[in-house]
Amino acid sequence: MPTSAPVQDWLRQRGAETVDHPGGTLYAHLCRVHDRLRGLGLGVDVQLAGLTHAAYGTDGFDVVLLDRADRETLRALIGETAERLVYRYGACDRRRSWRHLADTRQVVDRFTGEVQTLGAAELRSFVDLCIVNELDVVEQSPAIAERHGPYLRTLFASWASLASPPVNAEARRVLAAR
Repeated sequence: MPTSAPVQDWLRQRGAETVDHPGGTLYAHLCRVHDRLRGLGLGVDVQLAGLTHAAYGTDGFDVVLLDRADRETLRALIGETAERLVYRYGACDRRRSWRHLADTRQVVDRFTGEVQTLGAAELRSFVDLCIVNELDVVEQSPAIAERHGPYLRTLFASWASLASPPVNAEARRVLAAR
């Protein structure tokens, strides 16, 4: 099972410490997401996906650390399951996926336009990663919290049946003050 130290080294080599992000750098954000996922008791695959979730860029953050054509590089570093979650997270077209996710269980790939219906375990990992990422961002940026807090509270409440219980509790705790 991969560990986080070589992954952190890889992120530094890819320049994640030089990329601005709410709360400091992208590297710091990725580490906080990883640590929170671990603290909430989520599995190593989800933790490693949290540590690398922005590798291919995201719908909300367009910095790319690794071209998605080179997915095997990340797969070799963090494992197939974690890399698949990273790809799904980065590829997710949030506008077309998030609002109806609880009803459809579908994620639209912003790169290909393909629609994928997720099974229960994949959906839980995806939702947990999405929530924990956003919680870190709103904690680090009062302006983002003010602008997006109400939307995230509503969205995450609609995802309550999809997320793991500790992530649901954490979302309620963090967003209660925002």
